[in-house]
Amino acid sequence: MSESVHFSTKLIKKTVAVDPQTGAANVPVYLSSTFHQKDFDHFGKYDYTRSGNPTRDALEEAIASLEGGTRGFAFASGMAAISTAFLLLSAGDHAVVPKNVYGGTFRILTQVLGRFGIDHTFVDTTNLEEVEKAIRPNTKVIYVETPSNPTLRVTDIQAIVQLAKAHRCLTFVDNTFMTPVFQRPLDLGADLVLHSATKFISGHSDVVAGLAVAASKEIADKIYFLQNALGAVLGVQDSWLLLRGLKTLDVRIRKSAESAQRIAEFFAARPEVKRVFYPGLADHPGAALHAEQASSGGAVLSFELKNEASARAFVNHVKLPVFAVSLGAVESILSYPPKMSHAELNEEEREKAGIGSGLLRLSVGLEDAEDLIRDFSEAFVYVKDREQVTVRSER
Repeated sequence: MSESVHFSTKLIKKTVAVDPQTGAANVPVYLSSTFHQKDFDHFGKYDYTRSGNPTRDALEEAIASLEGGTRGFAFASGMAAISTAFLLLSAGDHAVVPKNVYGGTFRILTQVLGRFGIDHTFVDTTNLEEVEKAIRPNTKVIYVETPSNPTLRVTDIQAIVQLAKAHRCLTFVDNTFMTPVFQRPLDLGADLVLHSATKFISGHSDVVAGLAVAASKEIADKIYFLQNALGAVLGVQDSWLLLRGLKTLDVRIRKSAESAQRIAEFFAARPEVKRVFYPGLADHPGAALHAEQASSGGAVLSFELKNEASARAFVNHVKLPVFAVSLGAVESILSYPPKMSHAELNEEEREKAGIGSGLLRLSVGLEDAEDLIRDFSEAFVYVKDREQVTVRSER
């Protein structure tokens, strides 16, 4: 297939594999843990599903092609993918990591890897001088989330890659928020791309999965060794479900991103909202950079209300979004990062990361944008009433 076709066409062609024996338009679900071998000396491609399975292979080949990498890998969760990537490091190695990194990544760095002699430094990865100062002789990886979760800070991927190469480091990029539809870090020089595929790639809140795509065969071989050795592989049924979700990724995330832009503009005009975090807004500090390395502001935004009481009033009176952890689904999901995605950080760490007590994160789904805006407008009435009561009581 020509590489000049549009992404949406490529996505369908890579996820629809006609079975040569039956003509089935969907990849079969190979529910087999083991595979017959012809004889002592001639083993087939598959022997045991932990090491490889035709259904999982189809998913891994699809994501590798869509991200423009050498090889893809499917894991039992996003954290399984991230943890495996960090296990490319050895005792005595060091990593540079965003100070507002996802709570699960924060936990593996601070409570697990340190026990094995793998050190880290948290920095503001949007500040290249700060990143460079944090690099040590034993630094092996610069890890990036862009846009970051939940404050949507934008890191210059190409600049980080240049720094990493100058210091003989690898660059890992969490591309969960953008997906390969909007951003392809390997094209910008990154060595490894990671996804919590539970989110947009699945898209239906029914699969927990992680994906990784390596740029080079050398890194791919190391990741495969770890994937097979550790065994945190994605199950066959979930691999098939993820392939199904991947087929509609392009249309889903584009629709959600279109609505997110309108909702971000709505929040920006509301007096109850202190700040809106969304790289599709012109006044976002990383808007210009984001537009250079991604093709959309995405479908996730955060907004800050006056305090936790205001956030509670808002959440208690919206009707359409689900109030839950996670993001990237067909339904809009509203979450409270201080007690959900970033609960692992203490108050001081959250404040340093810009996660205030009134911060809410919204993953925009496929509901009509006007219906969501109407729902939010009605909830703001209760936020305003709550704040007026507070002011009167303070007097």
